[in-house]
Amino acid sequence: MTDRYYLMFSDDIAGRFRQLSLPKNIAKGFFVLIGIVLVISVFLFYRHIKLSTEVIELEGLRKETREQRLQIQQFVQKVKDFEQQITRLERFDRKLRVITSLEGSGVSEQKWGMGGPDYREIDLYTSIMPDEGGKAIDKLNRDIAVLKNQAEVQEISFQELDEFFKGQESLLSSTPSIWPVRGWVTSGFGYRISPFTDMKEVHEGIDIATRMNAPVIAPAEGIVVRVGRDISYGNVLEIDHGYGVVTRYGHNARILLNMGERVKRGQAIAEVGNTGRSTGPHLHYEVMVNSIPVNPVNYIFN
Repeated sequence: MTDRYYLMFSDDIAGRFRQLSLPKNIAKGFFVLIGIVLVISVFLFYRHIKLSTEVIELEGLRKETREQRLQIQQFVQKVKDFEQQITRLERFDRKLRVITSLEGSGVSEQKWGMGGPDYREIDLYTSIMPDEGGKAIDKLNRDIAVLKNQAEVQEISFQELDEFFKGQESLLSSTPSIWPVRGWVTSGFGYRISPFTDMKEVHEGIDIATRMNAPVIAPAEGIVVRVGRDISYGNVLEIDHGYGVVTRYGHNARILLNMGERVKRGQAIAEVGNTGRSTGPHLHYEVMVNSIPVNPVNYIFN
């Protein structure tokens, strides 16, 4: 038995053969090495196929996660818009109840369950995985349910107000519900520091700064009950709107009405001035209910 392997091969076109001999142990090692290389190559090819599949699946999950992030952000924004709309309706409801003396009555005064998302969490939603996204959507759905309940309560409240307003045309037309002049509110209703004494005092109306001689309009129908000159208010005008409501207009440059005249909402009644105790052109506007000053802003719809 020989301990070598012989290989025959031709090295030219003439057909001459050459012989190559290899020791058996070297030949076996060579074939084993080739086998190992083939096995490793097959394994690496299989892993490559598997990793490619996993990469495709991972990219699909990433795309799904991005879509969920976008959906959740859009959902959060809708909840935020809905909540702001409910808040505006609630403020409007309160104004209506103030001017109709229905404040403190009705379903709108019930304690509402308050909710809504914490909008600081919106950024957190951008990093959630699909399973966590489902939990976030469940939470937003609960918030929507709370807001839906608030909307239903508000709808009932408006139905009550609608019933009250039927046949109340005179009350509505006599309620001072628009701005008497356009400008900037430089001093609100309530306590303030006096611009003359630097001491705390009660301000019984609001000051609206605007250009000199700007038209002052009547915020509602009524009858002129005072036209005159006052040390503090300068040229002052008062209108009685009925139902215990009187409005006062101070510091006018000129008053366009006379005692006893009837006015309509939107009619020009005076011109803005700087008369009396005043630091510049503005209108001092007061609303009194049964001789008690109230915040005029509570009566302004627009």
